[in-house]
Amino acid sequence: MKIIECPRDAMQGLELFIPTEDKVLYINQLLKVGFDTLDFGSFVSPKAIPQMRDTAEVLAQLDLSTTQTKLLAIVANTRGAETACSFDQIQFLGFPLSISETFQQRNTNKSIVEALQTVNEIQELCKKHNKKQVVYISMGFGNPYGDPYDIEVVEKFTDILATLEVEIISLSDTIGVSEPGQIQYLFNTLTKKFPKVDFGAHLHSTPATRLEKLKRLLMRVVNVSMVQ
Repeated sequence: MKIIECPRDAMQGLELFIPTEDKVLYINQLLKVGFDTLDFGSFVSPKAIPQMRDTAEVLAQLDLSTTQTKLLAIVANTRGAETACSFDQIQFLGFPLSISETFQQRNTNKSIVEALQTVNEIQELCKKHNKKQVVYISMGFGNPYGDPYDIEVVEKFTDILATLEVEIISLSDTIGVSEPGQIQYLFNTLTKKFPKVDFGAHLHSTPATRLEKLKRLLMRVVNVSMVQ
């Protein structure tokens, strides 16, 4: 089981800019904990996410000398991926691919077709620079826009990504609507059909539902470990 800590997701939603030195201090402390990976920053337009405009400055001040924790940066287009690939310290590039057409347009100003082309371009960059792409399937448990959603839609997108040789896919509950049974069913189904894909869970939740969701996810991890 790999635990990925995601300070980037928490920080980017804050309107008040967090000083670079505070980000560095916080992330350097997280590097001491022993997480497998830190989703620490992003290379996206400062106009879209002003909180992350200092990601390169933060990266330059991180102490990676005694940690085994790897670094992941989010990108929203090929230009951002090219920038991320220029840093040897970064091992993973994350791209948010939504199975909701509405959210894909709102989140990255792209259609799903255009986003898949970007995934392909990022994959080629990752191969060239010896990095791995992590594709987050946003709205992976439903969406509020009325866009089509069911297990077959998720499976279809997973199949497309597997065809593009994406090896890591994180199912993302972008708006906190997933149910424990749904989480368990999705992971049971997809891990069997796509054994070469490393599946992750990126779950947003509420105080009322977070413990039950975590319990179901851990049950799934334990069952997989016992089978193996």
